[in-house]
Amino acid sequence: MSISALPAVTAISPLSGITPTLGAGAPQSSTSGTDFAAQISKGLDTLQGTQDKADNLALQAATGQLANVHDYTIAATEAALATKLTVAVRNKALEAFNEIMRMQA
Repeated sequence: MSISALPAVTAISPLSGITPTLGAGAPQSSTSGTDFAAQISKGLDTLQGTQDKADNLALQAATGQLANVHDYTIAATEAALATKLTVAVRNKALEAFNEIMRMQA
């Protein structure tokens, strides 16, 4: 019995435009706060699109118009993972904000 390799998943990341920085210093970037806000907005729009796709496929599956049920399963899993990632990023941002607010001036 052999197990074949799974294909690479490329379209899950709702925050694809945001790259992590390594090191202790500040990130070396020329982007401003509006660029960050635009990236967050773009990520949320992508998440909304992923969820809309899953919802549309669920409706098609419920009405019998969907030929391949696995398309819905994949879309629903992508939407769930994207939502979990977005919530995790939000939680980390809130933790960082609360930590900053606890600092004494």
